[in-house]
Amino acid sequence: MSIPPPSRFAPYKNALTALSAKTGTPLPSLIFSFAILHELSAIVPLVGIFFASRGLGVGERVVNQFVHHPHQPGYGGWMSGQFTQWLDDGEQWAGRVGRRYGIFGFEKGQPVNPSDDTHRLSGKLAGDVANAVLAYGAVKALMPVRIGLSLYFSPAFSRGIIDPLRLKVIQPFRRRQP
Repeated sequence: MSIPPPSRFAPYKNALTALSAKTGTPLPSLIFSFAILHELSAIVPLVGIFFASRGLGVGERVVNQFVHHPHQPGYGGWMSGQFTQWLDDGEQWAGRVGRRYGIFGFEKGQPVNPSDDTHRLSGKLAGDVANAVLAYGAVKALMPVRIGLSLYFSPAFSRGIIDPLRLKVIQPFRRRQP
């Protein structure tokens, strides 16, 4: 008779169960709270940074500082390279979202046409696309802070908001005592 090997997720499950017991919140509620807070900590800064950079007019200047120059490989070190990668990802994201919803100066449903890129001026990002790319890159750079804050506030959010909502939803389905 052989004992099955422990799951590779066993340490994580044990740690989460201990955290759930320590904070007094059910584990599913704790995970759901983390997910909500993590997404909120992405959406709120994304919108805030977009409108702040738009209002201050800094989006184009900041983004164009990090536009990758192929003739200068390795320029600026690891962080500059990472931020350049996030900005490239942000440019693709802004294009997809802009074409889907008709924002950032794109027409809704506009097909992708690389030869007609009106949001680049002589190789530089312009307008709301630059502001959106800056916001995307900044949210990516804030990832460690977002995760830490989401972990820290998850138990309180679970106890204060998620659990009361869960109880209100479940209440009509409970049996009434005679």
